[in-house]
Amino acid sequence: MNHNLLNILSNSNKDIDNQKLMDYLAGKLSGQDKHEVEVWMLENDFENEAIEGLMQVSGKTKIDTYVDQLNKDLNGYIQKKKNLREKRRIQDAPWVYVAIILILLVVIFGYMIIRKLIHH
Repeated sequence: MNHNLLNILSNSNKDIDNQKLMDYLAGKLSGQDKHEVEVWMLENDFENEAIEGLMQVSGKTKIDTYVDQLNKDLNGYIQKKKNLREKRRIQDAPWVYVAIILILLVVIFGYMIIRKLIHH
């Protein structure tokens, strides 16, 4: 299996070793390790679907091609979300500061007017 396949799963699980998942896909695990992976898959629906999808792909070169494409798509999606979040934050920030300043000015002027009315 290609090292890129490990990239897909690098942050997806903390409970099981990625190499064990790769060995599971390749059919190289002992009975006990295979059972451990299958129990973990039952507890993690998203990862279960991903692994079952990879198991249906025939041929190592196809898997490598799919993995490369998945990594590119995933990185592109993450970058796009990051850019949108950054763009939104930059656009929203000036309005927040203007709103805060306006509210403070209204409060200060209101205080000053009420104070003058009370003293006169």
